Amino acid sequence: MNSSLNNDHTQNTYAAFIAIDWADQKHTFSLQVAGQAKKETGTLEQKPEIIGPWVAKLRERFGGRPIAVAVEQSRGALIHALLAYDFLVLYPIHPTTVAKFREAFKFSGAKSDPLDTDQILEILTKHLELLKPLNPDTQETRLLGRLVADRRNAVELRTSHIQALLASLKEYFPQAIELVSGNLTSRLAGDLLKKWPTLESFQQAKPSTIKRFYYGHNVRSPEVIETALKLAISAQPLTTDSAIIESSRRVSEMHSQMIQALNPVIDAYDQRIEKVFHDHPEFPLFSQLPGAGPVMAPRLSAFFGTDRSRYAKAQNVQTFCGISPVTKSSGKTRVVYFRRACPQFQRQSFHEFARLSVASCQWARNYLDYYTGKGKKYNTVVRSLAFKWIRILFRCWKDRTVYDDNKYMEILKKRGSIFATLHLEQKNENC
Repeated sequence: MNSSLNNDHTQNTYAAFIAIDWADQKHTFSLQVAGQAKKETGTLEQKPEIIGPWVAKLRERFGGRPIAVAVEQSRGALIHALLAYDFLVLYPIHPTTVAKFREAFKFSGAKSDPLDTDQILEILTKHLELLKPLNPDTQETRLLGRLVADRRNAVELRTSHIQALLASLKEYFPQAIELVSGNLTSRLAGDLLKKWPTLESFQQAKPSTIKRFYYGHNVRSPEVIETALKLAISAQPLTTDSAIIESSRRVSEMHSQMIQALNPVIDAYDQRIEKVFHDHPEFPLFSQLPGAGPVMAPRLSAFFGTDRSRYAKAQNVQTFCGISPVTKSSGKTRVVYFRRACPQFQRQSFHEFARLSVASCQWARNYLDYYTGKGKKYNTVVRSLAFKWIRILFRCWKDRTVYDDNKYMEILKKRGSIFATLHLEQKNENC
């Protein structure tokens, strides 16, 4: 009786109940308003530009009151997207639970998306007291997570302008790329294109003016300045078509200004992330990881967070972030697929960390050398290395133990792992 009363009390706190069944391209959902028997159904694409407006309509329709949302636990990309909204209370349901429920009450064994959403909704509304809500992490963790993701978006936006600027300069003023040593994000590049937007204007400058310009930007390399002076004298224009020069010059100025505007924004993000990460409780665990640095360490810390109950085992992390592939077997056929339904930013974080760790972690370097030496593709090996790193990071995080590279190398040596000795064997071969 008390359990029933508690369940009624819990249900009364929600304005509506939503069950979502994951699919590769579109999710099917069923919605039931609290106190009503009628169900509403629809589909939802796994795209931010679709999910955002859909959630906004829910907030407006129900006045921001809490809404219970049941999703399959293994579908990490969808959970990641919905966790960003504070009025949605997520109840992860294991796919096996739904399958067993279907087997128990649908004797035909038939499976379809609408059928699954009805079953998930029935589990949510009738057995809510047995389900555990997925609680968001601490405010510090959520702030750090949003900051590192927003910073990455800003970097990608700047990269798009860099690529566009590079393409534009190649059309009419390719010498500018050499004049700034290929660094189109530098203050030198922004000021040079502002002062001399075309090769003709650059070649009209006096040698003393060019020297002062470089000195004013703390560039005193004789080779760089000598190259600039030679280009001012002997460089030939790629085109003399005034239509191409004017239009490309305007496009180049636009992208250059956008790059220079984004630089301080990204710097500000870096400073804020550094402060928030330093004050984060998980700072000691992630700050000293080999190759992580000031960018990757906060991203890894934000991913794992402080809630040790969120991931029961390393495989959950590997699957959630898309590092673990999808294997489909049927009879004698076995096919391994790249996992696409996952939070791309998180997968990118582990992939980039694994790649960066090679420079400062000997066993990681050995791992890469060993498998690339066997003909494996570079990105495939790095992804496999990320898979291995996740197991290590998960155990350190779960046990609150700081990673010790020397200790791990000793463990590998005791196991007789080639990843602990490959560099020594290569050294002996070279001798």
